[in-house]
Amino acid sequence: MKRNSILSICVALLLMATLSSFVQGDKTMTKENGMTIINTKNIGKHIEGYAGTTPLKIYIKKNKVVKVEALPNQETPKFFARAAQILDSWNGKTVDKALKAQVDGVTGATYSSDAIKENVKVALKYYKEHKR
Repeated sequence: MKRNSILSICVALLLMATLSSFVQGDKTMTKENGMTIINTKNIGKHIEGYAGTTPLKIYIKKNKVVKVEALPNQETPKFFARAAQILDSWNGKTVDKALKAQVDGVTGATYSSDAIKENVKVALKYYKEHKR
């Protein structure tokens, strides 16, 4: 009896978690003020810098990158600030040109730089596959 109760509770919790994820919706691609915003928190969760994931938001308007913005992360602030110098590297480029861009990393912040570049790449590919 006790085992069945525990199993029932576990199933109920799993069902609630699944339903709440549908209600919240996927926030990977949103639209705001005529811009499409790609958030890499979920699609880039496997991409890590030195100390963990380095999610970004990429703003796209009329198929051009407007800006790349860093989201909160666990990187060492001093090193991430150095790597963040490359965030402007994609600004003004079409999505296709931004995908092909060969952006140099920052010496001394290689892991963070590589994670930024990979997140941008994942976001732009996602945009191309899901744009409406």
